[in-house]
Amino acid sequence: MDKLLTERIEGNLDLLGLIGIKKVYAQIGKDAQKNNSSYSHYLDLLLQEEVSLKQSYRFQILLREAGFPCNKSLESFDFSYQPGLDKKRINELFELDFALKRENVIFLGPPGVGKTHLAIALGIKTCSKGMRTYFLTMDMLMKRMRQEPNQRFPRLRRYYQSPLMIIDELGYLPLNQEESNLFFQFVSHHYEKHSLIITSNKGFRDWGEIFGDKVIASAILDRLLHHSHVVNIKGSSFRLKDKLESIAEYKQTEKPEDLSRFSYTIEDNQLQPLESKRPRGRPRKVRL
Repeated sequence: MDKLLTERIEGNLDLLGLIGIKKVYAQIGKDAQKNNSSYSHYLDLLLQEEVSLKQSYRFQILLREAGFPCNKSLESFDFSYQPGLDKKRINELFELDFALKRENVIFLGPPGVGKTHLAIALGIKTCSKGMRTYFLTMDMLMKRMRQEPNQRFPRLRRYYQSPLMIIDELGYLPLNQEESNLFFQFVSHHYEKHSLIITSNKGFRDWGEIFGDKVIASAILDRLLHHSHVVNIKGSSFRLKDKLESIAEYKQTEKPEDLSRFSYTIEDNQLQPLESKRPRGRPRKVRL
């Protein structure tokens, strides 16, 4: 190919931002000429390369902006250690229909059973499909909302506009009245507009203690559960798995350490939303 023509083609590709085509057009052109391919086939191959490169770049940008603390996937989740978990149902969630329908996913269970693992894996999957996602612990979200209570601030605006928000560790720390009101506003804004993934170590009947107000807790649950998928994981902690396996290898004459104090389950009767009656007249705070 003429040097001047090559420079003009590559210069125009740079101006148009078609970096993927610039990398492969010469080689694909040689192959097309060798195989006597049609012009439309040649063009199709070039466009496929460009789209693939742009999708890859976007995926990396979304991953970086999402703030995931680590890389997790569905394939790396050990279902054999959580036999009570419905694998088919989890696989259906990873088809991402819930995100397209703007539904919520709530993972419940004691610490270490894989709630955060599945939440991050779902978030990474949505990023791979080009969907903007953000990950925050409940404590991080509250700190940022207290610093910028108005959603017009740039940092908060992206959390309010994101198609998917992942809120991890709801229930580990109690919230004061201001924080409860802020979270209610956050959930209300996302209701039927965007999807939320929430992990919590508390059953729904205990959420009144988290928010310090049964009325607010009921209002939050009412919006979260209207279009939702609730996954209650009953099982042992992955973090204690290695220790439990090493204990099992002890001789029978040796007394193993009792780790039962670290394990608990959220019973099904705790999944029922709170029953709270709205007081007549001026509302008052309910102290638990």
